[in-house]
Amino acid sequence: MGETGTTSGGKYVEPGGEFSRDQRYIATRITADGSDGYPVEPGRYRLVVSRACPWANRLIIVRRLLGLEDAISMGVAGPTHDELSWTFDLDPDGRDPVLGIERLREAYLARHPDYPRGITVPALVDVPTGQVVTNDYAQMSLDLSTQWTAHHREGAPQLYPEPLRAEIDEVNAVVFADVNNGVYRCGFAGSQKAYEQAYHRLFDRLDWLSERLAEQRYLVGDAITEADVRLFTTLVRFDPVYHGHFKCNRQKLTEMPVLWAYARDLFQTPGFGDTIDFDHIKRHYYEVHRDINPTGVVPLGPDLAGWLTPHDREELGGRPFGDGTAPPPPPPAERVDPAHTPLR
Repeated sequence: MGETGTTSGGKYVEPGGEFSRDQRYIATRITADGSDGYPVEPGRYRLVVSRACPWANRLIIVRRLLGLEDAISMGVAGPTHDELSWTFDLDPDGRDPVLGIERLREAYLARHPDYPRGITVPALVDVPTGQVVTNDYAQMSLDLSTQWTAHHREGAPQLYPEPLRAEIDEVNAVVFADVNNGVYRCGFAGSQKAYEQAYHRLFDRLDWLSERLAEQRYLVGDAITEADVRLFTTLVRFDPVYHGHFKCNRQKLTEMPVLWAYARDLFQTPGFGDTIDFDHIKRHYYEVHRDINPTGVVPLGPDLAGWLTPHDREELGGRPFGDGTAPPPPPPAERVDPAHTPLR
């Protein structure tokens, strides 16, 4: 997930070793029955994200597909951060207009004054108290599907349908280990051995995914599920960031025909491509990870026009939203800067 570091000499690589992600999160849940003390309540919580972060991007997509924009407001942090926290530098006066804070760190410390770990996005914040509720990104997106059903839009898709949950969980587990986190294991490897192990594990899994998706349009079942959301946010960042910056360079996504067509299919689906800000994505990785890219120079490429080319995946059948419907366009205040996306 979006980890804090520093924009001047931050440490992400473990010298001589293998990258290990701290997966201890604030596990409090917002549930329909309020069993953790935070009941589902429209207007009470604010989702804080950065469009740069793949883990936060999942929540942006799921919230959009389910039509929860009116129920859960969204604050967008800037694409870079310093050693303390993500900041709201996109907002007037550098403050989130709802929470009134300059740094996401303030919401974490409001609940846990001695919070010992990184200040991460996505995070759900309780607006009345200004306290972070949870940053457990994997559970957060599932809870949007299962706990907020009373506030889903009419025609919302089933992203985590009960009959498919075991298979979705199984696919998600290997995709997380080898792909979502696998690109980071390549990029932050501190030794040649650790890098090569991560590299082979990543591309072996991408080959496995290519085989799986060669004859079926989506990862599980015949409609988009949580599994597709989780894979997409890594694939969409592959050529702009992971191929070069993280040395995941056996092939570009554009050189993997099945995965490239699959990614374009999703990108052109309402709720996916319209959440992607390529400028924020590139600025985050290349400016923040100074131990990998000391100059902070951000590459101008790649050309984005290919994202809008025909993918022909509809020939495999499937219905993007199952028995549901496409979401409406994003609210004007949440639209990506047209200069940062090919979807102009």
